[in-house]
Amino acid sequence: MIRTVVLGLVEAVCAITTAWCVASLGADLLAHRTWPHDNPLPLIVLAIALVIRASAVWYTQATGHRAATETIGELRRAVVETNARLGPRGRTGEAASTAALATAGLENLRPYLTGYVPQLALSATVTPLALTAIAVWDLTSAIVACIALPLIPIFMILIGKMTEGSSARSLATMRTLWAETLDLVEGLPTLRALGRAKGSERIVADLGERHKKSAMTTLAWAFLSSFALELIATLGVALIAVSIGLRLVGGAMELFPAIAVLVLAAEVYLPLRLVGQQFHASTDGLAAVDAAFEILNAPAAAGKVDTGDNATRPAAPSLSRTSIVLRDLSVAGRDRLAPAHLTAVITPGQITALRGASGEGKSTTIAAILGLLTPTTSSVLLRTEEGNSIALSEIDRESLWAQIAWLPQRPVVGPGTLREILHESLPAGIAPGTEEARALIARASRATGLDTHVADVHGWDVELGRGGTGLSVGQRQRVALTTALLEAKPLVILDEPTSHLDGASEAMIVRLLETLREQGSSVLVTAHRQALLDVADQVIDVYAAEVSVP
Repeated sequence: MIRTVVLGLVEAVCAITTAWCVASLGADLLAHRTWPHDNPLPLIVLAIALVIRASAVWYTQATGHRAATETIGELRRAVVETNARLGPRGRTGEAASTAALATAGLENLRPYLTGYVPQLALSATVTPLALTAIAVWDLTSAIVACIALPLIPIFMILIGKMTEGSSARSLATMRTLWAETLDLVEGLPTLRALGRAKGSERIVADLGERHKKSAMTTLAWAFLSSFALELIATLGVALIAVSIGLRLVGGAMELFPAIAVLVLAAEVYLPLRLVGQQFHASTDGLAAVDAAFEILNAPAAAGKVDTGDNATRPAAPSLSRTSIVLRDLSVAGRDRLAPAHLTAVITPGQITALRGASGEGKSTTIAAILGLLTPTTSSVLLRTEEGNSIALSEIDRESLWAQIAWLPQRPVVGPGTLREILHESLPAGIAPGTEEARALIARASRATGLDTHVADVHGWDVELGRGGTGLSVGQRQRVALTTALLEAKPLVILDEPTSHLDGASEAMIVRLLETLREQGSSVLVTAHRQALLDVADQVIDVYAAEVSVP
């Protein structure tokens, strides 16, 4: 911003110098019949002023785009990080909607940063200096310019009031279009299997039509704003020109100030005119910023992840020898506690099952254990073999997560080939492609059925898209289970691992849990099916409770 203001001052000086040079050359040629080669100084100064002004404009544009890219990148990073810190209960909107805001939404801020802000700086530098120069040369023209000048911001305000809310509606439509289209594409295989794929294009077409109407409305107002501002600026320059012309005919004005004022008159209105144009072209970006700051300024609430500095916290103890203690754990939802007053101890080296009906808080309990949300009451403790206890909120989260393999109900795998994904999950010290690595992958793939249900069907080099696109949910589950077996983390958390599998696959999951326990990993699993409950060393019942209203 400081650089833009300084360069604006340079442009203002160059504009005044250009007007002086052109007026000097014109007056010498028309009044005194003196050719430029007789007095080359004004021509040389004119060329230098034009070069300096062009360089200032170029440098403003170049540095403005770089600064805008950095600013948008910082804001995008802040939105994503804040949305992650808010946790499952604190997040605003769906993931696809947030992705639309962080990508195309915030990218609309570029016209504001590269267009509106520089023009605003120019209107604060070029316009006053040009008006001052005109007043020095001809006070009457300066008064005429001052009369027409306030009309530009007045019309900007009027048009802004009329268009208020249109950009916010356009952004909301775009975010809805992104989210629903993404959901539709991901669910298309299921819709095709059910014979419902034919009606989907109407939904996308309707959303696209709404987005088109919203975008065209914004463009229409932008063109109307440009027309109004151009008309006012043209009339302002015309009034000055008519006044100068009449006084030249009557002999009440010299030729030099007349030409200088005519050349400089347009510079008085140009920055303000461009401010209006750029503002209406950048309103989509401002709407995106408002939406971004709704996330950044989200109030602290139950379920929000603690954002303390991890660097100052102690590392988490080894989970292979540490119990996880839940004491009177409760997390408030909209109208109830889920879980409610949960007390339990998750012992290392055992299989622990969380049992409860849907919505009772099993997945929320896992999120609290992972540190993804802060409980409403009580806290999660880590108790070592020596009997020392430390609150989960007081330890370095990165050191905790490094010891955990977490498989949510919809495992996230990819992008990349199946072979690359498995190679990335190999334990430290085992290089991909070695005999030991191939043996580990083969053993883990047999244990999870990945070799017969995925590799033999699609091949080891099948390319998986975002979230494992290209595989069914059950196949993604097998890939995620295989990576968990390869990583051999001290704690493996599985959220409903059999929800997308048949009976034979369920038996495979039971054997896998036993394998993880035998290799020394603690296993925490949420389960409805009896087979998983039977293999567990302990079963913890999770309940919800209504929130009492005084």
